[in-house]
Amino acid sequence: MKNIRNFCIIAHIDHGKSTLADRLLDFTKSVTERERKEQLLDNMDLERERGITIKSHAIQMVYNYKGEDFVFNLIDTPGHVDFSYEVSRSIAACEGALLIVDAAQSIQAQTISNLYLALENDLEIIPVLNKVDLLSANPDEVTDDIVDLIGCKREDVIRASAKEGIGIEEILNAIVERVPAPKGDPDAPLRALVFDSVYNPFRGIETYFRVFDGSIKKGQNIKFVATDKNYSADEVGTLKLVQFPKKEIQAGDVGYLITGIKNAKEVKVGDTITDANNPTKTAVAGFEDVKPMVFAGIYPVETDEYEELRTAMEKLQLNDASLVFLPESSAALGFGFRCGFLGMLHLEIIQERLEREFDMTVITTVPNVSYNAYTLKDKDKPIIVSNPSDLPEPTYLDRVEEPFIKASIITKSEFVGPVMSLCIEKRGQITDQTYLTQDRVELSFDMPLAEIVFDFYDRLKTVSKGYASFDYSPIGMRKSKLVKVDVLLNGNTVDALSALLHVDNAYDIGKRICEKLKELIPRQQFDIPIQAAIGAKIIARETVKALRKDVTAKCYGGDISRKRKLLEKQKKGKKRMRQVGNVEIPQEAFMAVLKLND
Repeated sequence: MKNIRNFCIIAHIDHGKSTLADRLLDFTKSVTERERKEQLLDNMDLERERGITIKSHAIQMVYNYKGEDFVFNLIDTPGHVDFSYEVSRSIAACEGALLIVDAAQSIQAQTISNLYLALENDLEIIPVLNKVDLLSANPDEVTDDIVDLIGCKREDVIRASAKEGIGIEEILNAIVERVPAPKGDPDAPLRALVFDSVYNPFRGIETYFRVFDGSIKKGQNIKFVATDKNYSADEVGTLKLVQFPKKEIQAGDVGYLITGIKNAKEVKVGDTITDANNPTKTAVAGFEDVKPMVFAGIYPVETDEYEELRTAMEKLQLNDASLVFLPESSAALGFGFRCGFLGMLHLEIIQERLEREFDMTVITTVPNVSYNAYTLKDKDKPIIVSNPSDLPEPTYLDRVEEPFIKASIITKSEFVGPVMSLCIEKRGQITDQTYLTQDRVELSFDMPLAEIVFDFYDRLKTVSKGYASFDYSPIGMRKSKLVKVDVLLNGNTVDALSALLHVDNAYDIGKRICEKLKELIPRQQFDIPIQAAIGAKIIARETVKALRKDVTAKCYGGDISRKRKLLEKQKKGKKRMRQVGNVEIPQEAFMAVLKLND
């Protein structure tokens, strides 16, 4: 165990995490020339295109230091805020972390939040200043920022450039010297932490784990503590670029396990694996069920593709256990699913994967969050509302609570004003303002999750000219004055366009939705009223004017009563048409609510 080092890499998006992982693999000769490619650990097309890590990966390297071989287990972590639970479990499986900071961009919000996660787990932090070869780099200034942030010495900060291969050997040496060897009792009952799982269509779920105590052998009877299910370990091994089967994985090491499980829900990230016959007394702490934060309806464009969509969603769920979906139907869109996501990026990725991997074109309704509603009859038992149409009638409603988050925004001091006014417009309350350096400020806000779901991130980048970074964590439910705003087309409620809004914003947003729909809905032979309503009260109205045929064109001269008679006849026809007429809603109209500020 003294020659094992388990570490992860924490960084903000785009600070060079995947490139550094590539260089470490090259330097330790874990990758042959044939296997080498950019972003080696990011094996999804989407990850490569967007330059982000969506799924965490683990890989083992061997490094020779002063004539002695050391085994390095690099547990890669996703960089985005939506996947912070996966990051926390990956961090729990390590003893050390490389904290990477871009020499041109300095410290960002995500860096700080992941650093706090690492410090909570008592990890040894090795600060790395990346991209020092860039012309725009400020190595001395950013080194001072890092020293202020983690309280290390200036000489502890390793200067590197993953792209040019500068400083890679120093990083590897620092891992050996500074990261402590894993502790654990090889003779105690088996206790291992599941930090990730992937679905293999031929072999079922592959579980990635880190052994804390005992050892796991091939053919052993094992038990998952959280799900309380027993399995046989068909195969265990270590993770290089390909899997290396072994007879046994000892305490302190990282490996994979294949048990033939076909259902992703049976393997939960953060669960503890133990021996079925001699279970451990203490499970690994920190396990929680991942809760979806954002909900949206996903419907097939063609209604007869519903079953195909169900199959596609089930296959996606095998790869991504945090995706939750239930069947639902809408009067406007037919049959579809109400899906729960970890955040907006997760929603975008699922939508993109449905189109690419399964060739499914889908309509996504306006995303919303999950609320707790309490009725007058039962004031203590909440009704969970993840679809606006589930909200009880106002006459029976006692109160509604909505999820709040603690938002941390780091920006340049010149943009503090615009960022503050954006957050206050989104019902945020400022709780703290800290100057990290002379021109970098960290602002903390308490704000409703529902307000950041739409366009918050884009608008934050706009008001700060791209210089603000944003991170959030949930802080529980709070009471709010919320109302359900319905949209009526030609007098009929379109359930897919309903939204739960704060009383203060309801009138303004209702009016803007009507204006936006007026632009998007094609004109018919009759007038189409577009109304926004709270209950029975109409709060805004726009009208799409009818296409009008000139019925009096054939009357040249003559008595006015002839013209009037023809116009009256046309009016009656329009009225009758409006009663039976059906309004086709174009697909863009369902997403119009997201682009109200354009």
